[in-house]
Amino acid sequence: MKGFSEIAKPLIWLTELALSAAVPLFLFVYGAIWLRNRYGLGAWVLVLGILLGLYSAFSGLRGAFRAMGLMKKNGEKEEPERHSFNSHD
Repeated sequence: MKGFSEIAKPLIWLTELALSAAVPLFLFVYGAIWLRNRYGLGAWVLVLGILLGLYSAFSGLRGAFRAMGLMKKNGEKEEPERHSFNSHD
């Protein structure tokens, strides 16, 4: 079962990366298209939806990459530097 867990972990991270990029972009673009069709707004709504979707997707990717970096850093479990009460630099 250990082999499966070693394979599953990167697949889970890859899925998270894909979803954190695709879902916000899709929702903002779909919402912009819905607003344009429902209320007869111009193409500026679609451009705004694309820009907000790209920004949100980038933000999600950045958060996922940070989480992966933290997981790697926490996996090493470095010993924290200890200071005594009387130590002065």
